[in-house]
Amino acid sequence: METSTVSPKYQVVIPRNVRRALGIRPGQKVQVIPYQGRVELIPLQPIKRARGFLRGIDTSVEREPDRV
Repeated sequence: METSTVSPKYQVVIPRNVRRALGIRPGQKVQVIPYQGRVELIPLQPIKRARGFLRGIDTSVEREPDRV
C-alpha cells in the first residue's frame, strides 16, 4: 500500500509504483470521483485509443427510423 501527503496547495503526488502500474504519464488527465468516503482517480484515455474495441459486434439489430 502506498501513501502520499496532501500539500498546502492540496496537491498529491501519485507514487511511482502506482503510476507505472496504471501507465499514467505527465500531463495525462485523471477523473477525480468522491466515492463512499474516499477519493478515486481514474486515468482518462484518449478517444483514439478506443477505436476498434467493438470490432465484431452484431449491428444487425432493428433500429427506429430516426436512429439510422
